[in-house]
Amino acid sequence: MANESPVHTDLQGFHFSSSMEFLLHVIQQLSLARNLSTVQTIVRSAARRLTGCDGATFVLRDGDYCHYLDEDAIAPLWKGQRFPLDKCVSGWCMQNRAQAVIPDVSKDERIPCGVYQQTFIKSMVMVPVRAHAPIGAIGNYWARPHQPRREEVQLLQALADAVSVTLENIQMYAELEQRVQERTGELQQALQQIHMLSITDELTGLYNRRGFRLLADKSIRRALRGGERFSLVYLDLDGLKLINDSQGHGVGDGMISAIAGVLRQTFRESDILARIGGDEFCVLALGHTEDSAGLRRRLQARLDAFNQSSDKPYQLSCSLGLVTGPMPGVTGLDDLLRHADARMYADKQARTAAAAPARAVAVNLAAT
Repeated sequence: MANESPVHTDLQGFHFSSSMEFLLHVIQQLSLARNLSTVQTIVRSAARRLTGCDGATFVLRDGDYCHYLDEDAIAPLWKGQRFPLDKCVSGWCMQNRAQAVIPDVSKDERIPCGVYQQTFIKSMVMVPVRAHAPIGAIGNYWARPHQPRREEVQLLQALADAVSVTLENIQMYAELEQRVQERTGELQQALQQIHMLSITDELTGLYNRRGFRLLADKSIRRALRGGERFSLVYLDLDGLKLINDSQGHGVGDGMISAIAGVLRQTFRESDILARIGGDEFCVLALGHTEDSAGLRRRLQARLDAFNQSSDKPYQLSCSLGLVTGPMPGVTGLDDLLRHADARMYADKQARTAAAAPARAVAVNLAAT
């Protein structure tokens, strides 16, 4: 049985004026199409409906082949198949940029021998989609000998021309959408970079104070709600002011970068490391707790390794304070920072006091 048109009821006979009205409606439908699938649906029903023929096909060029993309006919033809351009009428139509009007398929040399003998087709019209460099073709078939009228060919060509414009528009829309997506991606990337710059310390690549507060505050609140263990470390780089005053800020910046590298080696990638001030650093380690003595040993080993291999005009050392949570009465990041800062200051005082006798001996030796 013939496939029924999903758009309109069938015409009885060929009426040019009513077909023109239908063509205008089809062109309106095509103007709204935004993808090839929609074009297929429209052409499949409209191409046959325009002339009242017994079958219609929609062909697109695929390199050196004709792809019979869709059809509407009283019997199956070649939907989904591909044929070389020089082996079918649609290929001839595209290669020659011309219409093929064939009243009798058995007497036209453009018809491949034997191909149509198993079909209902006795006569046909094939028109190119796009006059210059055709990208496809639309065909009408009749199950009886039929001399296609000039008006029929004109209607079919008008449909093909409208399809050509639609396909070019679809390509334009696709390219525009692609550019929009690319631009959106670029903007998102730029915004991400701006965001990272706003929370990152330019000199060390660690988080800055703002970045640390944003990340650490959320992480600590989540850990406190879940009863998860964590460690907060507050570190102060020793001797930075002296190096800046005696060697210059360029050397001092190198000293800051060096201690940042040591901290990266000491802590995990999952830990939140930040430079929160000129010579002050913080680290938040989630799901991991360590006492101050253990951390001091690990950190000191890294510092010793750097100092022994470095030819810089400074030696790295630092004071640290460590707190582990959850802590009684501590409800957020600010409380933890105060505790860690106080312990760091106590560590600095203890280390200064321990170093005082050695300095005194050195002074006495120099005096003698």
